[in-house]
Amino acid sequence: MTLHNRVSADELKRRLAAETFKRITISFYQYARIDDPKAFRDQLYTALDQLQVFGRIYVAHEGINAQVSVPEHHIEAFRSYLYSIPFLDGIRLNVAVEDHGKSFWVLRIKVREKIVADGITDPAFDMVRKGKYLDAKAFNELAADPDTIIVDMRNHYEYEVGHFERAIEVPSDTFREQLPMAVDMLKDQKDKNIVMYCTGGIRCEKASAYLLHNGFNNVYHLEGGIIEYTNKAREQGLPNKFKGKNFVFDERLGERISNDIISHCHQCGQPCDTHTNCKNDGCHLLFIQCEACAAQYEGCCSEACQSVLHLPAAEREKLRKGIDKGQMIFNKSKQRLRPRLNE
Repeated sequence: MTLHNRVSADELKRRLAAETFKRITISFYQYARIDDPKAFRDQLYTALDQLQVFGRIYVAHEGINAQVSVPEHHIEAFRSYLYSIPFLDGIRLNVAVEDHGKSFWVLRIKVREKIVADGITDPAFDMVRKGKYLDAKAFNELAADPDTIIVDMRNHYEYEVGHFERAIEVPSDTFREQLPMAVDMLKDQKDKNIVMYCTGGIRCEKASAYLLHNGFNNVYHLEGGIIEYTNKAREQGLPNKFKGKNFVFDERLGERISNDIISHCHQCGQPCDTHTNCKNDGCHLLFIQCEACAAQYEGCCSEACQSVLHLPAAEREKLRKGIDKGQMIFNKSKQRLRPRLNE
């Protein structure tokens, strides 16, 4: 059996569009010792491919991190399969808050060094000792204390479109950068209650362990992250303390948690929280763009990229060759990218 996709992206997207059943977007993770990640990866691919599961899954010696799209009629079989794996038995499945069913169109499972890149090299660091879980109700209660420090362990572009009330941003492009920054920012607050959160729980769980490893005493993390918090707050009729949109790493690029729009179009400055990638494939910058600017610039981040869009395909391909786009994410505070968004 083939353990990798061999069908073109265009064909896979065509098949997805033709599906007549509903899909559910689900995320889950688990820190656990996996002795042979490659063998586990192949076993996982075989089982999930048979269930028509799409998504992105990372497997490493330290565990699994998954964001998937599951046919609704296969949900129970999917859950039963996961629960048949000892370290995933009873695993919490985070169901997307806002879902159009088209979050993924192919199944990709990769073996990595870490399920979330953290840059930690200290051999004494151990995920066994981590912060205390907070459910939605406990989070609201602790967050109501003005002395509680709430820390957002997501990247700057995630924080920009949505975050919890009073949450501190650790302004960075990567989780790897954030960990030492968070320790430094909070070094004089080691005895205070510190609550960490992220999208689905995987980053804030590791961050809580890292703070404890660095001498902090009262560290908590939000169980299931923003996704689980939102679902439970709605189920239990709790006040929603998250404002704006929750950025997600799939085709949706975001799910609305509240009606608040707290960010602005990177081109004209009007209130907006819609992320998009520049339509110039030689750029593909991730940025926020309103409908008016999307129409004016044809989905591009600048007039320069818009002009490239109208070149013949062969010329566009020549321009793309040799370009190292790196991590193309608009970050106004760092001014790392060349001037492009009409600034």
